[in-house]
Amino acid sequence: MRKFYLIAILWILCSIVSAHASDNMKAFPPPEDGMVRYVLQVPKQDDESTFKVELIVGKTVKLDKGNRYFFGGKIEVETIKGWGFPRYNVSKLGPMAGTMMAIDTNAPKMNRFITLGCEPYLIRYNSRLPIVVYVPEGAEVRYRIWRASPELKMMDKG
Repeated sequence: MRKFYLIAILWILCSIVSAHASDNMKAFPPPEDGMVRYVLQVPKQDDESTFKVELIVGKTVKLDKGNRYFFGGKIEVETIKGWGFPRYNVSKLGPMAGTMMAIDTNAPKMNRFITLGCEPYLIRYNSRLPIVVYVPEGAEVRYRIWRASPELKMMDKG
């Protein structure tokens, strides 16, 4: 009988957690025409203050391998009214720019992931809320998890 109660309690807790996660997604509207919504749920960490998430928006394009390219555009954060949750938007991707080094015209082109030409976009790590990014169709959202070292170092006085 004790085992039955334990299983019932675990089932109820799992139901509450999954219901809570789906409730969080109610705050995020479906994407508008021409846009795509990307969702990331990061795993729980012991000390989430030592983590950051880098959002990387770009597009895979067939280009030469010798030049450096980037897209115009930027990630903007918006707070969803009534919920207080952040959502991240890239309204448009482009135009693409890059260096103009002379490349052999016969050199094969390759698929490359070309990103927005801005500083890394780091956000707070929070496993309790999904990270939701809206981008134009054809764009991709990738991410990188950053972790701070527990070691603190002294700076020199100057």
